[in-house]
Amino acid sequence: MRRATALAAVLVLALTTAGCASGPTADRAGGGVERTPSRTVTVFAAASLQRTFTTLGRGFERAHSGTTVTFSFAGSSDLVSQIRNGAPADVLASADQASTEALGSDLLDGPPRAFATNTLEIAVAPGNPLHVSDLADLTASDVQLVTCAAPVPCGAATAAVERASGVELHPVSEEQSVTDVLGKVTSGQADAGIVYRTDVQGTGGDVAGVPFAAAADVVNTYPISVLRDAADPTTARAFTAYVLSPAGQRVLAAAGFGEP
Repeated sequence: MRRATALAAVLVLALTTAGCASGPTADRAGGGVERTPSRTVTVFAAASLQRTFTTLGRGFERAHSGTTVTFSFAGSSDLVSQIRNGAPADVLASADQASTEALGSDLLDGPPRAFATNTLEIAVAPGNPLHVSDLADLTASDVQLVTCAAPVPCGAATAAVERASGVELHPVSEEQSVTDVLGKVTSGQADAGIVYRTDVQGTGGDVAGVPFAAAADVVNTYPISVLRDAADPTTARAFTAYVLSPAGQRVLAAAGFGEP
């Protein structure tokens, strides 16, 4: 009799466990409330977008419960190279159209969409101790200038303003991302750097910005794209839509980005 009773108890426990497993996942602390499925979207974004996209990522997570946004920030040309070499990414936001085009349409899930614009500015130490007022001042022998390397969008834009202004610059260093240029100026390793105006604004006064006329002739347009091999295309498209939405555009505008 005891053996039969024990066998019956085991059978009841097994049936109860199976019933729980076949139903929706329950939150024990929430009294059986069904959990929201967990989703992750991986975004590769230009270095100049780091502060802004970090903010956008938090906003997207709040608006989409159970979703996590992870970022990889670097120079756009580096990001494109990583993706072409198999790095897992769902979304690419580059600092110029040429970088996205270099990725190739075969790796994109539809055409890129412009979401912001940006222009260059000269970054100098607070107070502008060398009294830099224009691009030509950066050619003085006592000014240690750093710029982005030519393959990087900010480097390509710098070369374009040189052509537009007729001023030939001679940087002591060419960096692989705009944040590296900014870091050289904020650390005192350089007297001046050519960065985006949003980078200057984002430092909160760690550097001073010097606008120059030729910058208006060279405007970088930022495109965002969902990648064809995205692990979760639905969430990737939702993040892209959020960046393009009025809420996303307000965040970008507050950071100094122009309209696309």
